[in-house]
This record gives sequence, C-alpha cells and structure tokens, in this order.
Amino acid sequence: MASPAPTYTLSDFDFELPPALIAQHPTPERSASRLLDGRTACPADRIFRDLPALLDPGDLLVFNDTQVLRARIFGEKASGGRLELLIERVLDAQQVVAHMKVSKKPAPGARLHLAGGAAGGGFDAILLGRWPDADGPLFRLALHAPDGATPWELMQRHGHLPLPPYIERQQAGGQDPDAAEDAERYQTVFAARPGAVAAPTAALHFDPPVLDALQARGVQRASVTLHVGAGTFQPVKTENLAEHRMHSEWYDIPAATLAALERCRQRGGRVVAVGTTTVRTLESWARSGQAQGDTRIFITPGFEFQVADLLLTNFHLPKSTLMMLVSAFAGYDQVRQLYAHAIAARYRFFSYGDAMLLQRQRP
Repeated sequence: MASPAPTYTLSDFDFELPPALIAQHPTPERSASRLLDGRTACPADRIFRDLPALLDPGDLLVFNDTQVLRARIFGEKASGGRLELLIERVLDAQQVVAHMKVSKKPAPGARLHLAGGAAGGGFDAILLGRWPDADGPLFRLALHAPDGATPWELMQRHGHLPLPPYIERQQAGGQDPDAAEDAERYQTVFAARPGAVAAPTAALHFDPPVLDALQARGVQRASVTLHVGAGTFQPVKTENLAEHRMHSEWYDIPAATLAALERCRQRGGRVVAVGTTTVRTLESWARSGQAQGDTRIFITPGFEFQVADLLLTNFHLPKSTLMMLVSAFAGYDQVRQLYAHAIAARYRFFSYGDAMLLQRQRP
C-alpha cells in the first residue's frame, strides 16, 4: 500500500536567507546572471547564456509578454495627509482598481489629489469604494484629468515603477526614484501588453543574443499574458494552506499559442514555462478550458500539472505562494536541496537575482 502524501504547512516553506543575497541591482548584462541547472539530484552551476545548450530542438519556450506599468502614484487627501496608490487594474476609460497606502483610509466620495492634483499639474480621483466588494482588499477610483487623459496616459506621465518592496531605492520623502537601470531592466525585452505591477522575473534574463541562439538551435517560442498583481508579494498568513485566499490575476492565451502547444506535443517536444506566471496561466487553462479570464489558482505540493515539462524560474521569497509552486513542480525535497545549494554558492535571490531550471517530477 502506498504511503499517504505528506501534508505541508506554511512553516515548511520557510528558510533562512542572508540579506546580502537579495539582489538590489541587475547584472551588467541580462544573460550574465547565473543559472542553476536543477533538473537532477546533482545540480550544476552555469551561466544563463548556457540555456540554449540545455534545451532540445523542438522544445517550446512559453513567455509571459506582460508589460509593467508605471503604476505607483503619490498624492494627498483633501486634508493634506499623504497617500500612495498602486494601480492594479484599469477597468475602463476612467475607473481603476488600486491598493492604497495611507494613515487613515478616506470614505467613499472623497476627492484625492494625485501628483500635485488638477490644480498643480497632476489630476484628481474620486474614491468610489472597495473592490470587488465591501470587504475587498482594493479600492475603486474614478480618475479625473483636466485634459481628459486616460488612466494609461496618466500613469505614463506621473507614475513610478512599482519595484518590489525588498529592492531599496529610497530618497527624501520615501518615494522611489526612477533609476535608468530600473526603467530598462525591470521590463522584459519582449514586453508587449501593459497591465502588470510586477515583472515576470524569470524572463528578465533573456536578451537578443540568447533568443537568437535558441532560434538557431531549433527551440520554438510562444507567448501568454498574465498581468502580475501586487498580491504576488503578499505573504501567506495562515499556517493551514487551505485557508489562504489567493489573489486574482487576468490572463490570456492567444490561439496561436494554443496551436503551438499542440504542435509541440505532436512532435514530442517539451513545454518550457518561463516563470511561475506562465505556469499559472497554462495550468489555469488546462483546468478550466478557458483561454482568457481571471485566475486564483493556488498551486501547492500534490498539484497535478498538465502542461509544463520544464520550468525556468528565479529564487523566491520564504513562505510565498511561489515557493509552494516550485516545490509542487520539482518536488519539495529537491527544491529544499537546490535552495540550500544556492545559498551556499552565493546565488543572488529574488527579482534581480539568478535563475534555475527545474524538471517536473513524475508520480
């Protein structure tokens, strides 16, 4: 009789990480980052530009082509109290959904002055209420610009890149400066569809020379879109994983990508998911049959993957949903060993850190 599958709790995904290993800046070249080949019991230390040699002709790389918005906007309440918005989603030509950081939350109907307000070269917003319901974690706002600019245009004019909380870019007032390196490097070279507040970080390592080498080797490419939300950084607070409420993110899989996936299977190639966001997108489609929509998929050990064979991913936060996903994909014990190796070998962690290549564990 087979032994029962282990039951995991939040504490099982914790680990000690020296703060010095949290990457604060990208490597000088995208593909110069390190790559831990963790497909077998004996991991191999490589450089990311070695990736093409690790894949086979006929394999299919699937990228997330989302583009990070300049979604962080500073302002104040009518009373003068400072606030910060992180626009998570654009609903229409005027309304947005956003996280709000403020000492005391204003009431529905309150007018907020953003980027100096309408009288100071910025714009105003009216707070409409919580979203998606009265207990929702986000706020729905109507933006009012003097010239009728759309939310997209207002973010481009007045917004700041929403760097992850563990990347320190602080100046007077606590606002993030828009460093040139971040404007270029906290965005993938193939970002095409605006809507994310965090980058699909595994894809940040790709540059034109690596893409050219992959094409020359006969590795195919396809794309999906998942607009990464700020919830990707929110810690899991319940020891019992079944009690965690996963954040919602919008995804889309084009018909061309669905066709590419089918051709890959027919020729016996492997599907290589670039990043956990791509895995979540592909597995959401596999489970629901819907090529577009919102997903709250929460992947933990015991999950049965249906699409991805290999996963290219960065190193993730302790106790995070992403740590749980990679453990489900490659096996809990394997991932623990890989993280121990990465820490001992001084790999760089998180968004601007290094990457690893994982193989899906088979039952």
